[in-house]
Amino acid sequence: MLNVVIFGPPGSGKGTQSENIIEKFNLAHISTGDLLRAEISGHTQLGTIAKSFIDKGELVPDETIIGMIDNKIESLVGAKGVIFDGFPRTVAQAEALEELLAEHNSKVSVMVNLEVPKEELVERLLKRGETSGRSDDNLETIEKRISVYESQTSPVIDFYKAKKVYKAIQGVGSVDGIFESISAAIEGAK
Repeated sequence: MLNVVIFGPPGSGKGTQSENIIEKFNLAHISTGDLLRAEISGHTQLGTIAKSFIDKGELVPDETIIGMIDNKIESLVGAKGVIFDGFPRTVAQAEALEELLAEHNSKVSVMVNLEVPKEELVERLLKRGETSGRSDDNLETIEKRISVYESQTSPVIDFYKAKKVYKAIQGVGSVDGIFESISAAIEGAK
């Protein structure tokens, strides 16, 4: 299986590029954001707990996310591969993903990291907040989300560098140009 982790700070373009990757490489999509939003909009117990963390700009606890990911992987019988969007966000999650994939005789093929300067991220997220109405796209929460990303999530980069599956991608430029770089990294991992 071709398993791709798309990585980058909030506002780096992971969602947009995930759609392109899914279409070109015919991969199943696991987005923790989508899974969480479905739980929140369904007013489930998990959704209520998750929303309390998200509204404060904090990460949802690992055990909650890992359980959702495991259930989703189990449901993907016959998939050519998976793109993981927004997961893993911590080294503990990366280790748990390794274990989950090993149970399915698979592993992460490539980790694509979209690199975008902080000023650009803030501008993109504020603009998205104006058009999408997402409650977490306001300046205070954006600053906190980026700070949380830098402190808790960036160590995941070192984890995948050690596994020799890390690829840095310049996340500023045209969507098509960025996607060409991503495609080359994925082709190289096949």
